[in-house]
Amino acid sequence: WVGSDLNRLWLRTKGHALDESLQRGRIEALYGRAIHPWWDAVVGVRRDFGDFGGGGTPRNWAAFGVQGLAPYKFEVSATAYVGSGGHTAFNAEVEYELLFSSRLILQPLLEVELYGRDDPRRGIGSGLSTMEAGLRLRYELNRRFAPYLGLVHERSFGGTADLRRLHDEPVRDTRWV
Repeated sequence: WVGSDLNRLWLRTKGHALDESLQRGRIEALYGRAIHPWWDAVVGVRRDFGDFGGGGTPRNWAAFGVQGLAPYKFEVSATAYVGSGGHTAFNAEVEYELLFSSRLILQPLLEVELYGRDDPRRGIGSGLSTMEAGLRLRYELNRRFAPYLGLVHERSFGGTADLRRLHDEPVRDTRWV
């Protein structure tokens, strides 16, 4: 993020690569405004790239949600998306930081994605689409630079799992990050 405690520009990215080429990815630009000492409301745009073949027409989304620090220091992010053609999506993420020292931190995380309707070209089924659970161990050299090593397990559900099976893609995936 860039900005002050009251107004921020948040940039989020996520992608999946195979054989050194980007298969699927997304980028988000969100304006965040503090609504409480520990919470921001966010609004902005998201752009998705790729589909099963790694190409495809990008999809644009309007995004709105909240993110912040819940009781017991759980970092929470919940974002809803509205796209063209009546497509809707929801993403929720929860993280926690376990400090071994002031610089060595273990971060468990859980993320779920839901979609309002099927999008077979992109391999997305309606309802609960994917769930991702992971652990990241990072070492903060300073607050702006913290290399990490982690393990993430992703699982597809329902129509998304069926579409992945149909295209010979794995329903479960465990990877190092």
